[in-house]
Amino acid sequence: MGVFCSVAGKDNLTIEFKEAVSLKEVVEEIVRKIPNLKRTLIDPDLEDPTPNSLIFVNDKEVSVLNGLETTIREGDEVTFISVLHTG
Repeated sequence: MGVFCSVAGKDNLTIEFKEAVSLKEVVEEIVRKIPNLKRTLIDPDLEDPTPNSLIFVNDKEVSVLNGLETTIREGDEVTFISVLHTG
């Protein structure tokens, strides 16, 4: 079980939106639903999740897409893999 799963207490989360949204909005909704994830997922200095995780949308890393502005549509799968290590 990864760091994010341990903090969240679950291994997946389904979020539904009425229309297409940006990845940034998805991250904001995740943190709203699971506040404990904020300090692990979001870099406190940059207010950005990318230093702490690899983020994939439909198996493509977001740096090759449009970063946090990547559009997320119904049926898309977003995966977060922590680059933080526990010791």
